[in-house]
Amino acid sequence: MWVSHTSGYVPTRIAYLGRRVRSGSFAKRSAQQCAVQWVRVYLKPSTTGGPISIEPRINERIRVPEVRLVGAAGEQIGIVRIEDALKLAMEADLDLVEVSPESKPPVCKLMDFGKFKYEAAVKAREARKNQVNTVIKEMKLRPKIDQHDYDTKKGHVERFLAQGDKVKITIMFRGREQSRPELGYRLLQRLAQDIGETAVIESAPLQDGRNMTMVLAPARRKPAAKPAKAPAAPAVDAEVEVEGAPSESDNSVE
Repeated sequence: MWVSHTSGYVPTRIAYLGRRVRSGSFAKRSAQQCAVQWVRVYLKPSTTGGPISIEPRINERIRVPEVRLVGAAGEQIGIVRIEDALKLAMEADLDLVEVSPESKPPVCKLMDFGKFKYEAAVKAREARKNQVNTVIKEMKLRPKIDQHDYDTKKGHVERFLAQGDKVKITIMFRGREQSRPELGYRLLQRLAQDIGETAVIESAPLQDGRNMTMVLAPARRKPAAKPAKAPAAPAVDAEVEVEGAPSESDNSVE
């Protein structure tokens, strides 16, 4: 049976006239009998609980007798009672946030919790934006692949590496080809040599059942060296003779 409750409609256990009965037998009674008789309804408390909050406890949610308090500027205030810590937070118009609940006593800090949550969300968004997702592409070859198909698939591998993705090369053996694993090994080595310095072998050729695999990763580009500046020419002190200016000989007195 469902009974209206302050938190909504919750399942209940019913006791009728002090005696526990099933909901089915109670529902079989007529509406008139149910209206004239008292029914006691006992709410069964939930044992599953709600979702676990990952946010730190703040203000009145901190239920410990004393805390180690840190000021808004990071200064150590010391161990104070929870009432005094809440009073200091109220006077400073800040929140009392539990930053280390496992410590004894717990460490709390005076801060603006709304501003703290906003800055944490901005940092998380920036970290996700700067995160590089590495994708592994796969290219499958046969030991007896034709030259045209080999060139086409090599071009695909070079394109994947240019995009910054890793490439997993898989050589598939069939039938009696499994007794010749050296064919696949030579093909992988040939592919690695043809690609050149644009890629590095991250995982060497490895036999895995009917397949042989190798992983190539894009090579890190070295920053271009800046050209060295040419040394400046030493300044030469040269006397400039101004036309029309009197010379020393003219100024000499005979």
